[in-house]
Amino acid sequence: MLAAMPDSAPSPLSAGGPALRDGGDACPGTLRLHRADDGALARVRVPGGVLSADRAEALLAAAGRFGDGELHLTSRGNVQLRGLGAECGGGLAELLAGAGLLPSAAHERARNIVASPLAGLDGSPALGERLAELDALVCASAAAASLSGRFLFALDDGRGDVDALGADVTLIADGDAFLLRIGPGDEVFRIPAAEGPRAALRAAEAFLRAARDSGAWRVKDLPDPVRSELVRAVGAAAGPAEHRPRPRTAKAPEPGTHGPGDAVETTPGSGAAPETTPGPGYAPETTSGSTDALPDAHRHANPHGPAHTAAPANPPQVPPASAAALAVDVPLGRLTLGQWRLLTATARRYGGELRLTPWRGIVVPGPFTGAEAADALGALAAAGLITSPDSPWTGVGACIGRPGCAKSLADVRAEAGAALGPAGRLPVYWSGCERRCGHPHGEWIDVVATPDGHRISYVRGERRDPPATVRDDPAALAAAVAAARARAL
Repeated sequence: MLAAMPDSAPSPLSAGGPALRDGGDACPGTLRLHRADDGALARVRVPGGVLSADRAEALLAAAGRFGDGELHLTSRGNVQLRGLGAECGGGLAELLAGAGLLPSAAHERARNIVASPLAGLDGSPALGERLAELDALVCASAAAASLSGRFLFALDDGRGDVDALGADVTLIADGDAFLLRIGPGDEVFRIPAAEGPRAALRAAEAFLRAARDSGAWRVKDLPDPVRSELVRAVGAAAGPAEHRPRPRTAKAPEPGTHGPGDAVETTPGSGAAPETTPGPGYAPETTSGSTDALPDAHRHANPHGPAHTAAPANPPQVPPASAAALAVDVPLGRLTLGQWRLLTATARRYGGELRLTPWRGIVVPGPFTGAEAADALGALAAAGLITSPDSPWTGVGACIGRPGCAKSLADVRAEAGAALGPAGRLPVYWSGCERRCGHPHGEWIDVVATPDGHRISYVRGERRDPPATVRDDPAALAAAVAAARARAL
């Protein structure tokens, strides 16, 4: 039987400071559910975000049979099912286990692995074998079952996208080797590629030993001397240290087409990824201001009128010549059964898999001819998905807010829709309370509902600028958010 869980602990961004083990691990899974106002919540771990078409079908069945008919993408490339009832019992776990989505009950919340979603598709190194090996090693380790649901592994193909997410253990592809990073530090250790997954597991097990006295959930929560000793001990077994600053900003794949030659190359030792220039997306032309292509859940997110009156959801683009993969973003990370079914069918027709990204998007591997890419993107755009980087929804995120969460002070998803404007340089994330569940990493605009209105601040990693407060004025709030997102470097 699935068990209800206590409410989650505060985000480290909140005034509570570092998250320590002063209680049970409150991160939800598929065997222990989180209580919410709209029913129970299950979080299904999808290591690296990689789903075969068959496993995607299983999630579709789970959402339709047990949940509220939507699938919610998380900031770690996982899937949440909401609106679950007590009657689902062991049926959900049985369905997921039968599809291979629950290989180890003891490790279900420890399988937190993000990976570069375009790895192997645009000229970058493939990571599939190493990802599968790391997941298998985690599931085979008795010690790893004690990792919290917050602990995070990352496999970066060298472009710096998931390296920027601040994982606890990161492997960065670098020629015939991996660079191993522990926590947020700038030191990395060069190891042979074949030894990468096992070195990552050993680092996680070393963290568990180091955290016994402090009660830390994550590497960054360790006391400074303990964290330094952990990095030293791991490095002593791995090899000499190299200086490679972690990238400041995590850059998601742009919506549209991607192919060989689009991969970002980082300057050796810099850790900074330049801007990518992917192939253009393609979507059928729509009337400016129309939201007819959006499903009802997104079209009516703005209670005051159309979602955006200055640009269509997917401005028309030039059809591509060919593509190795398509990338789409998902408005507010919410997918209807129809949208998920279309994505699964597209995957089954072409590359056979979906890759969920840590930015609440989806990559569909191909290959595609130019005509096939245009047709597929057109169908996905018509279903309400984001296929162009110029969409007003690009970079906009929000927590579940009211009415799904009792702690939320506002219906932040509706507010985010009401405040839509031209795509900004910086992503923006709307939170209904100080917990900021699901917030992004790196550089972003933080909008938090308060009893007096909304507080807006610019976040850069662990730093944030002094906030500006906007009282209950929707027009002023939209203008302030737009100005913040347009902020220059």
